[in-house]
Amino acid sequence: MSAPAIIAEWRAHLADNRRRSPHTVRAYVAAAERLVGAGGLEDWQAVARTEAHHLRAHLAARRAAGLGNASTARELSALKAFISFARQQAGDPDPAPPRVRGPRLKKGLPRPVTPDEAVNITDLVDGLAGEDWIGARDRAVLLLLYGSGLRIAEALSLTGRDAILGEVLQVAGKGGKQRMVPVLPITRAAIAEYAQQCPWPLRAKEPLFRGAKGGALSPGMVQKAMAQARRALGLPDTATPHALRHSFATHLLGAGADLRSLQELLGHASLGSTQIYTRVDAASLLENYRNAHPRAGRDQA
Repeated sequence: MSAPAIIAEWRAHLADNRRRSPHTVRAYVAAAERLVGAGGLEDWQAVARTEAHHLRAHLAARRAAGLGNASTARELSALKAFISFARQQAGDPDPAPPRVRGPRLKKGLPRPVTPDEAVNITDLVDGLAGEDWIGARDRAVLLLLYGSGLRIAEALSLTGRDAILGEVLQVAGKGGKQRMVPVLPITRAAIAEYAQQCPWPLRAKEPLFRGAKGGALSPGMVQKAMAQARRALGLPDTATPHALRHSFATHLLGAGADLRSLQELLGHASLGSTQIYTRVDAASLLENYRNAHPRAGRDQA
């Protein structure tokens, strides 16, 4: 075993077993390369022996080189996943990574998550889960919230007959009102992967998403998975599962969707409930203007 072999195996695990996005694979591999190179680690046993004080020293050096708080939090998350994998490879009966707190991050203003943040969240919940099938489950649920605009209750109401989806899905919203929502290819693939890995039989009339003991998955477990990913990525407390539904709406509106269509997709009883997204999108446009326009910080209205 050598350092290049370790990195190659880690990359293959992320891309093939975990099916992480190319962006996440690059980031996680780069973090692992830095740790392996700095410590002269040549095999999985050496990586597995990385303790909390080693991680703190490594991150301190990275911060001294100019790494910001949010980037440090992301690097720490990647390294924890790497060390946990190393401990599994080394046969450690307790593969949990070292307990190291990330940097304290300033809370941002309430806002929808960006598309990149949504992708990072769905990738990260997969890696943070204690079991592969649970990680696949959490990723599939969150992709339904962001990619199809579902409420948590709507996603968790799906049954085994929904394990194989087409391009659209019929869901029952508030008051039992039925509506059709789009299902992205990445979401269909995530649900299929979860169904393949789930240790419980997914019968047609039983819940699709299961808890660790086989019962129906609770909203609290979805919120817990999202909170773990949020903290690891340095996102504000407003980055909740329901914020993924808000993001679905805001991004569609920004891409030109009309309010009536958006109302139908979200299952809102009145157009007034949908119109809030025009204000959210206007705030986003203003923020982009202030950040990008060369005179935005100097001119006064």
